[in-house]
Amino acid sequence: MSRVVYVDNNATTRVAPEVIEAMMPYLTEYYGNPSSMHSFGGQVGDAVEKAREQVASLLGAQPTEIVFTSCGSESDNTAIRGSLLANKDKRHIITTHVEHPAVRSLCHSLGKQGYSVTELSVDSEGQLDLEELRQSIRTGTALISVMYANNETGVIFPVEEIGLIAKEYSIPFHCDAVQAVGKIPIDLMQLPIDFLAISGHKLHAPKGIGVLYIRRGSRLLPWLVGGHQERGRRGGTEAVPNIVAFGKACELAQQHIEEENIRVKAMRDRLEKGLLESTPDSRRNGIAENRLPNTSNISFEYIEGEAILLLLNEKGICASSGSACTSGSLEPSHVLRAMGVPYTAAHGSIRFSLSRYNTDEDIDCILKELPPIINRLREISPFGRTSQVPTPASY
Repeated sequence: MSRVVYVDNNATTRVAPEVIEAMMPYLTEYYGNPSSMHSFGGQVGDAVEKAREQVASLLGAQPTEIVFTSCGSESDNTAIRGSLLANKDKRHIITTHVEHPAVRSLCHSLGKQGYSVTELSVDSEGQLDLEELRQSIRTGTALISVMYANNETGVIFPVEEIGLIAKEYSIPFHCDAVQAVGKIPIDLMQLPIDFLAISGHKLHAPKGIGVLYIRRGSRLLPWLVGGHQERGRRGGTEAVPNIVAFGKACELAQQHIEEENIRVKAMRDRLEKGLLESTPDSRRNGIAENRLPNTSNISFEYIEGEAILLLLNEKGICASSGSACTSGSLEPSHVLRAMGVPYTAAHGSIRFSLSRYNTDEDIDCILKELPPIINRLREISPFGRTSQVPTPASY
């Protein structure tokens, strides 16, 4: 296989070799059920509890506040549905226009079931207006659900301030932190967040494992009902190999978080600077500073993002046009639409998301290969470098 330059880490990450090594014994030798009474299962249960401690350490939480799930989407659904079940007399939800589909699609579904949903707007840099949040709160507001950092632009939201507002009005606050955990420091002992969702495959663990943090004392009814697992908060036999893997991945993330914010950020900034300087009619989407250190979203005007990605793929470069969960859609990103990015630019947006496994040689490769691709596509585009791209009336 030829060399691959992988810069789509917000979609999924490589499983770290140390993580594979940690989980393998629980796929082969230690296969007991952690809920069993015998010692063979008991030692497996001990491994689950060790992983719970590793996750809690990364988050600044207590191990008893950590609930293992199958993925970030399940964690989001459990938090939102479980909180609403525990507060049946309230029927109003506050979220944002730029949430991941795991939250946004669920809120739209709840809207069809009789709930009232308020979606907060963002400005041209992808930032929220906290005054709009305050004005949206009602007597019947059951939950505020706002992501920690946007998966497409990397823009970090003021979750501490949002949590304090929620606390002021005694409203539970749920935060989708799938993209933020492991990339920036998070201390839930200091942050007023009641429910926080994370996903293993975003930080070098396998797919199929997630976590929901539930602050001690928060009201939440279980969404997945079954056995007594996870202190009765999530039924189903624990996926022990994946749980052990997630624990190890969190331990590694804690060790490498400084690297994420220095070396990875420096690579991102060099990539971004090089592309913006070498390709006219390009723009960064999202505020310059308050972003995840690994994420850059750049629009190349008057051409299609899908065409860019296909030609990059021919060069062995893997990027994306936004959320992996919406990549099958021909519509521009809902995040960029909410930011008011012009139609001519929104369709040509590419997300580059790095990890600690990326190298300076990867950045050199992209800076060498991408500008000629942009020029080639513009030469053959029927619109050229004009603003006469047809714009849907609904945009």
